[in-house]
Amino acid sequence: MSFELKVLLLSIAVTVYIIIFSNHQNYPNWSSGCLNDTNNTRLFIKDPVVMTNLYLALFYVTLILFSRQIEYYCRLDCLWKNKFKKEHEQFETMENVNRLLLENVLPAHVAAHFIGDKLNEDWYHQSYDCVCVMFASIPDFKVFYTECDVNKEGLECLRLLNEIIADFDELLLKPKFSGVEKIKTIGSTYMAAAGLSVAPGQENKQDKERQHAQIGIVVEYGIALMSKLDGINRHSFNNFRLRVGINHGPVIAGVIGARKPQYDIWGNTVNVASRMESTGELGRIQVTEETSKILQGLGYSCECRGLINVKGKGELRTYFVCTDTAKSQGIGLN
Repeated sequence: MSFELKVLLLSIAVTVYIIIFSNHQNYPNWSSGCLNDTNNTRLFIKDPVVMTNLYLALFYVTLILFSRQIEYYCRLDCLWKNKFKKEHEQFETMENVNRLLLENVLPAHVAAHFIGDKLNEDWYHQSYDCVCVMFASIPDFKVFYTECDVNKEGLECLRLLNEIIADFDELLLKPKFSGVEKIKTIGSTYMAAAGLSVAPGQENKQDKERQHAQIGIVVEYGIALMSKLDGINRHSFNNFRLRVGINHGPVIAGVIGARKPQYDIWGNTVNVASRMESTGELGRIQVTEETSKILQGLGYSCECRGLINVKGKGELRTYFVCTDTAKSQGIGLN
């Protein structure tokens, strides 16, 4: 009820009471009884009508002040509630923004490790038995990059590289490649892996068929990168070609750093995948012998390249994935 309505109702009530008491016929009897007591003469007004009206006026003023005070505190409480609600909404907005930023830097399951109900400041690390690792580089970009006035001291070259990497990232939004996780970019080299989205403690419970399917997904992703780069070449009038290397096996994943945390993977599997890329050929996907056997089981055609000398590993037999056949296959990816 508003303060004005309260004052109106209270005024009407006090007026009615004053009229009633002013016209009451029993006041003289009550007054004479009170005035007979000489001890109370000094404490009461001699006229009971004036006394009653005075008490009613005092009661009227007291209630108005009390009502005004209640309204003030109610409004103050409402303002505090609105302020708290806005601050709470701002807090939730900032929390969601921080969550999105963290999930852009770290995989979603890793980000949940740090932004859960209980903040976990322990070093995050996880071992995986079967992860497919891919390195895809654009060797021609090193020749393409120059610093001169025409390309604004290399700025235009970097802008084109940013568009290429951004288009590569956009492919990860497709449901088909939801299991592929971008690890990082090193210059013009793009590193990604599949099999890291398994919840901690569940990586050993995956069936072999699912693990092998992840390898086929990475191959399809490598082919999609090549197709995307071809489209960029047509629009930018360039002739970039992608060189891809893939390997699978056990890895260790972890977050390094405190101020700028970096999610990365380590292990012999990663090193061999990097060598598959660096010793590969432009426009082709090179894989190890173990990976090629799994791909052939999935229906892909692989061409034996032979023995190549891999730094730190000696001679390894490698294979090229026939990408034309792979484009028409896509077996086991769903």
